Amino acid sequence: MYGWDTLVLLRHLLEQGLSKTAIAERLGVSRRVLYDWLAAGELDRLVDADATDGAPPRRQYPPRRTKLDAYTPIIDARLASYPELSTVRLFDEVRAAGYTGRLTQLKTYARRVRPQPVPEPIVRFETAPGLPAQVDFAEARFPFGKRFALLVVLGYSRLLWLAFYPRQTMATLITGLESAFTAFGGVPQELLFDQLKAVVLDDARPTGGRLLENPECLRFAAHWGFRIRACRPYRAETKGKVERPIRYLRESFLYGREFLGDADLAAQADAWARDVANRRVHGTTREQPIARFTRDEAAALQPLAVRPYRPLVLPEGGRRRPAPEARIVPTRRVELPPGVPGVPGVPGVPGVPAVAVERRALSAYAQLAEEVA
Repeated sequence: MYGWDTLVLLRHLLEQGLSKTAIAERLGVSRRVLYDWLAAGELDRLVDADATDGAPPRRQYPPRRTKLDAYTPIIDARLASYPELSTVRLFDEVRAAGYTGRLTQLKTYARRVRPQPVPEPIVRFETAPGLPAQVDFAEARFPFGKRFALLVVLGYSRLLWLAFYPRQTMATLITGLESAFTAFGGVPQELLFDQLKAVVLDDARPTGGRLLENPECLRFAAHWGFRIRACRPYRAETKGKVERPIRYLRESFLYGREFLGDADLAAQADAWARDVANRRVHGTTREQPIARFTRDEAAALQPLAVRPYRPLVLPEGGRRRPAPEARIVPTRRVELPPGVPGVPGVPGVPGVPAVAVERRALSAYAQLAEEVA
């Protein structure tokens, strides 16, 4: 077999008009072979076969016979009916039919022919002003510790609100969302979350069940007047309007910057969101988020609540605050001064009876006053 370079040169010399005898002598090619190639058109086939990538033609070998060949129709039929059938099951079935080869060979073949499920299409949709906002956390590490970026993106305008917190808790979520609502000047009608534990306790929708929200989050949503929505498990791409800003945050803000501490991080994040993220021309809307928000979405938001939400969780750690408990003061006897009559019904016993006194913390009365008001 002659090399591809030799074959290319051979055809070039033929195109230059050299005689076949001269070419054969110059390249050391047998004239019989040369005549046979030209008569059958073999020279052009060999040269043009790999001309697109410049590589020499590769010798074609007939497919190698394996022990599995006689049993591939069984495998094809089983996978056509049951695409998720395991290779171990397939191995047992073809062995019962007489296969004596190894499992590895079957795995290789099954991986190549197994039908792949059609991915569920992702439908992009645009939303009305003031209807949805999307919420998510992004983890970032700094020399002074790990921080969690809370991002809130309005679905219509793509206006972005951003803040960093040391923990990813219910208290952080409540504080951050209230700050975002204040910055927006209103409340969206619904918030779309990922599978956050602070929001979703259980999601049985993939099996025909329902979404179980965190009661604290439900109370918070009722206080501010928005509906809770959650992405289905393993379908975070349906929350792309905030997933893409997370990547944008990492590439445009976090990468290549240095921060002196939390205060410097907060200051730079505010400046970046205000002057860069919300003033760039968005790739989908082809408008600046701040311009689109001011024109169409600001007036469509719901009004702010009259007061902040008072959670039933501690600010640190996210543990539920125990209800105030009544304290029973130990009984005691008080001696009356001389001349004071004794206790009615207890003759001969001067003093007051043992009385159980209920004493509560002042915070309990303050909370009761708020509930009555």
